[in-house]
Amino acid sequence: MDLAEYQNLCARSAAKYDDQEKEIMVLGLGIAGEAGDVAGCVKKTIGHKDEQIAGIKENLGDTAWYIAMICNHYGWSMDEVLTENIDKLKKRYPKGFTAEDAQASKHRDWNE
Repeated sequence: MDLAEYQNLCARSAAKYDDQEKEIMVLGLGIAGEAGDVAGCVKKTIGHKDEQIAGIKENLGDTAWYIAMICNHYGWSMDEVLTENIDKLKKRYPKGFTAEDAQASKHRDWNE
């Protein structure tokens, strides 16, 4: 399955909102909640020695659903969003990750 197909399939399972502000609020809070669930599963796996690997995987999928739906809300393709992200990372880390480049990026204007 490609990203465009994934976005279309996600839209089939989404609630419909007449209020666009409410829709993006629900999606924004939803992605935060799912990312928190990923973090909770990692914490339990590492900190409590209670393996939650399946939970990490499931919640990553749920987080991806919210990413797809936020892209749909704004009319973006996930391919476009991910390509822009990779382009940004190539500029920030032209030779791969270095601590020096990471430190320098903290001081850059993020709107460049």
